[in-house]
Amino acid sequence: MEVFSVISYISLILTVLYLFVVLAFIRGWHKLVYYVPKNKVLTTKVSVLIAARNEAENIAKTIEDLIAQRYDKELTELVFIDDHSTDDTAEIIRSYASSGVKLIQLNEDQPLNSYKKKAIQTAIAAASGTLIVTTDADCRIGPEWLSTIVSFYEDHNYKMISSPVTYFEENSFFERAQTLEFLYLIGLGASTIGNKKPSTCNGANLAYERDAFYEVGGFKGIDDLASGDDELLLHKMAARFENGIGFLKNEAAVVYTHPKATLKEFIQQRKRWASKSTRYKNRSIIVLGVCIWLFNLSILVNLGVGVFSGFYFKLALVQLLAKMLVEFIFLYDVTSFAKRKNLLVMLPILNLMHILYIVYIGIAGNSGKYNWKDRMVK
Repeated sequence: MEVFSVISYISLILTVLYLFVVLAFIRGWHKLVYYVPKNKVLTTKVSVLIAARNEAENIAKTIEDLIAQRYDKELTELVFIDDHSTDDTAEIIRSYASSGVKLIQLNEDQPLNSYKKKAIQTAIAAASGTLIVTTDADCRIGPEWLSTIVSFYEDHNYKMISSPVTYFEENSFFERAQTLEFLYLIGLGASTIGNKKPSTCNGANLAYERDAFYEVGGFKGIDDLASGDDELLLHKMAARFENGIGFLKNEAAVVYTHPKATLKEFIQQRKRWASKSTRYKNRSIIVLGVCIWLFNLSILVNLGVGVFSGFYFKLALVQLLAKMLVEFIFLYDVTSFAKRKNLLVMLPILNLMHILYIVYIGIAGNSGKYNWKDRMVK
C-alpha cells in the first residue's frame, strides 16, 4: 500500500505541473500580438535557402511559389542546394535558372551525418542576403509570405524569426490526427517565444540574420547531429541574443506541408525530431520535456495499476480529463488561428494515442539511428 500511495502522490504532482505548463503555453500564445504589416517600402536583401534531396515530385510547385512572391526581385535571392539527389531534382531546379533560381550541388566525397546542415552552411557562405530564410522543398507558400517576414523583421529587428507551419490536404484520419498534433507543437514553440523562453521552431519556416548565424558560430558544436538545423540553432541564438527571437503570428506567413502517409514514416520523422533533445543545454527546456514525458508515463502506470486497484484507474481518468481540458483550451486558440477548429473533435481519441506516442518516442528518439531521405543517420 505504501508503494501505491507514493505512485498516487507523484501522479498528482506531475498532473499539477503539467496543468501549469500548458497554462503557461496559453499565456505565451496570448502574449503574441497578431502582426499587421505596415504599408512601407521594404529594403532588406533576402536569401531564401532550400536544401533538397529527391524532391522531383514536389519541387516545381515550391519553386513557382517562391518566384511568385510579391517582394522586390532585386532584393530576393533564391538558392536551392541539391543534396546528392538520385532523381531529377537538380535538373528541375536548373530549368528555372532564367527566373533567377540558383543551384548549388553538394559534392562531398566523405559520408556525413548531417547533410542538411552542410547544405545550409554551404549556401549561407555563398549567400548575399542580410536575412536568411529557410523552407523545405515540398512546401507550399502564399505570395505575401516573404514580404510579411521582412516587414516583421524590419519592424522588430529580431535576430531570428520563427513562423507558423501547418499540414494540409490530408487524406485520412491518421493524417488529420497528425495535423492536430503538429499544431500543438507549433503552438508550443510559439508560446515559449511569447514567454521569452524559446524552446522549439521549425526549419520549414525560419528566418535569421546572416551575421547573427556567424556570431553564434553557425552549426559548430551541433554539426555532427543529423537534425537540429532549426531548434538547436534557435537555442544558440536565444542564449546569445536576449529577447532577440520573435514569432510571426500572421496567416500570410504560414507555410503548408504534408503529413506522413504511413505510421512508419511518421515514427522515423518523430525519432529524428526527438533526437535533438540529446544536445539540449538549457535546463528549463530539459526539465519541461522530462516533466511532460513523466506525466504521460504516470497515466500509463496508473492505468496498469488500475487493473488491481480501482482507485488508480479513477486517478488515470482524472489525469486524462485534466489533460484533455487544458489542451482543448490551448488548441482552441491555435486551431482558430490556423482555421482548423474542426480538428478538435479528434482530441479525445488523439489524447489516448498521444500518451503512448510520447512515452515511446521519448525513449526511441534518444537512442539508435533512423532513416532520413533514404540514408541511415543518427
